[in-house]
Amino acid sequence: MKRYFDTGNRAITEGAILAGCKVFAGYPITPATEIAENMSRRLPEVGGYYVQAEDEMTGMHIAVGASLGGLKTMTATSGPGYILYADPYGWALGCEIPIVVVNAQRVGPVSGITGAPGQGEFYIARYPTHGGNAETIVLAPNSVQEAFSLTVEAFYLSERFRMPVTVLADQLVTDGWETLELPETREEIEKMGLRFKEREICRGPVFYPFTDQLDVPPVVMGHNTGGTCSDWTPTDEGYDTEEVEWAHKHSYRLINKVRNNKEVIRRYEEHFMDDDPDVVLVAYGSPSRVMISCVKKAREEGLKVGCIRPISLWPFLDDLYHRKTNYLVVELNYDGQLVREVQRCVPTGSNVHFFGKCGELPSVAEMLLQIKQILNGEPLVRSDNWEWEAW
Repeated sequence: MKRYFDTGNRAITEGAILAGCKVFAGYPITPATEIAENMSRRLPEVGGYYVQAEDEMTGMHIAVGASLGGLKTMTATSGPGYILYADPYGWALGCEIPIVVVNAQRVGPVSGITGAPGQGEFYIARYPTHGGNAETIVLAPNSVQEAFSLTVEAFYLSERFRMPVTVLADQLVTDGWETLELPETREEIEKMGLRFKEREICRGPVFYPFTDQLDVPPVVMGHNTGGTCSDWTPTDEGYDTEEVEWAHKHSYRLINKVRNNKEVIRRYEEHFMDDDPDVVLVAYGSPSRVMISCVKKAREEGLKVGCIRPISLWPFLDDLYHRKTNYLVVELNYDGQLVREVQRCVPTGSNVHFFGKCGELPSVAEMLLQIKQILNGEPLVRSDNWEWEAW
């Protein structure tokens, strides 16, 4: 095992290389630029290709095209670029094209602050394109090491589900410096629990089957397959159609290949959840690390507090929130996004609270204050006297 002191951007690069990525196409944007820089150096070393595009949308279109050519591909951006991915992301969803998309979230709205962490694309990652009638897969690391392992996992899932998979990181993960361990042997890879799937090729004549099954090889152009690709609704052989019946069948697959196979995707952490805690904290990404420390501190003070960290964000793991209790959802935004899904899932009679910050992590002391206010039935307010639950 090789050990480095490096960034999440380096970790994502090495995860992609290990997973067999052969093409990276994108456009520089803070805080994801170092992924492009690292890929431009590493891909030629493994027989791959780096393509600098003129903008984000073009970058993803190039990556999608390379995947249609039979190669594993990746692109990376931040929020302003991720929203520009909407058109090619729709192509990849509708045509079931495997690709890994990294989003290093930063403060918004719009271009916001380039060097500060945010969590504003939670819902965009679920609905990244127009038209609906599809599910998405989204993974959220909270450390440099996990950025590496979840990038490998994203390639695995993209091939099995033949669809784009988003790694939804944040600036503290991608720019942060931590220990990074990279495996050198098959035994070390297996010990780390990494999963891989090689690229296969659909030979037809059925290219878009009416089924929710996994491991259907993706459509690849050329290679004497006769495969087709269009942004229109396809028949099972891939021809454009205006018949609603085929839209029903195609949408069934795009939705249910994910919904009916959640267990393949499912990832989460729970801490101190065995004694029906009085308050359950919920957070993903960088804030989840502070959350876990806060829960340990609360337990030391005799408070019955637990926490849930969703790692696979979409499809949403509704069943994690089955307890009737108090919930405190912590996010790096002021509008509250993850909290709305928690509200939707909890049993009647539960109380769901929200603590939002932007550009900086909340402290353990701040979280602990919110917990004590909830337990005492007090209104939750920010230290600057904003009523932050007015969302």
